[in-house]
Amino acid sequence: MKQAVVARADLGMGEGKLAAQVAHASLMAFEDADRTVQNEWKGSGQKKVVLQADGESQLFELADLAERDGIPRAVVRDAGHTELDPGTVTAVAVGPEREDVVDRVTGDLSLY
Repeated sequence: MKQAVVARADLGMGEGKLAAQVAHASLMAFEDADRTVQNEWKGSGQKKVVLQADGESQLFELADLAERDGIPRAVVRDAGHTELDPGTVTAVAVGPEREDVVDRVTGDLSLY
């Protein structure tokens, strides 16, 4: 089991902002998963990777691929309280799901 969180590298988010956006994405996608998947992921150590995307369109492409495959996912839009304009798309989480399934969507991306 695995979850991949993909964050936009083109925004130049500070480390704290990046951490917050990744956390939002992870929790939102976890909540999108059914109870069986949630329990299996929690019981297997909650494996996560943080990957980078070049921009907003790439995040939406990943979210669409995940949706078509029935994988839990979440797109994060920033509230605009600190560094970014309101509504800025910052990250997408794919999974939790079996590792091979997540890798079909995110396996070609680089680590953040």
